[in-house]
Amino acid sequence: MRATAIILLMLIISSVSAQELICNVQVNSSQVQSSDKTVFENLQSAVYEFMNNRRWSNYEFKMEEKIECSILLTISTWDNIESFTGTIQVQARRPVYNSSYSTPLFNYLDKDFSFKYISGQPLDYIENTYTSNLTSVLAFYAYIILGFDFDSFDELGGTPFFEKAQGVVNAAQSASDKGWRAAESQKNRYWIVENLLNNSYSDFRRGSMFYHLNGMDLFADDAVKARSGITEGITLIQKAYRQKPGLFIISLFMLAKSDELVSIFTPAPMVEKTKVVNILKSIDPANSTKYNQVLTTNP
Repeated sequence: MRATAIILLMLIISSVSAQELICNVQVNSSQVQSSDKTVFENLQSAVYEFMNNRRWSNYEFKMEEKIECSILLTISTWDNIESFTGTIQVQARRPVYNSSYSTPLFNYLDKDFSFKYISGQPLDYIENTYTSNLTSVLAFYAYIILGFDFDSFDELGGTPFFEKAQGVVNAAQSASDKGWRAAESQKNRYWIVENLLNNSYSDFRRGSMFYHLNGMDLFADDAVKARSGITEGITLIQKAYRQKPGLFIISLFMLAKSDELVSIFTPAPMVEKTKVVNILKSIDPANSTKYNQVLTTNP
């Protein structure tokens, strides 16, 4: 009996350690006029279990290796039965080596989001099959998060996950829900994964690796060397930008990184600041004023 209990405990521990994500999930239903919030509580629990309890890869993750992420579902309408509309914000971060700091990897507010959900219904997902918009969107972002994380440790290391995300997109092409097709917009799920897998823009992904592995991860030991690695990273990203100015995936990267970059380079020498600010303004012109402050602010 004792042996059986030990085996069961080991299986439980193994199962828990295998999951890749630590995903915080929140559902905001303040825009919906309803006295019964049970459906939203059940939705939050269902999404939490879907993201955290499902295995998204064949890799074994130790607890300290799990990827921290968050999902915020903001519900704008509900028909009191099963149909919801709203937005989904997805964020992911990565621990910096030998530090308590976590660097943002991904931050996107997806406004093309409608789905069906019946309270208490488990969320099922079959790979490369479109069964519901809710599970397809969640699976898509799970793979994107994993891809960004793996890219930050190894050159183009996230490719298998981006290919899985592409499989989600392909399976959703016949669906009526928005966000999956190229013709709808230049800024949606289709283009996120297209940009990531398009070889013409692969310098973006190489730049992300340099930024994190040869930059952020070195800060604890050598801040000068770390900034040099980050500069090399954004220089590669600039090469991708020149292939297609306004590239969507670069705008998402800068949305996640702009504040961090300002903080990193404000204390740098003026020559270094000037070089970096010129790069940043070229790939993220909307934030030029923010980057100019790096030049005028003393550490």
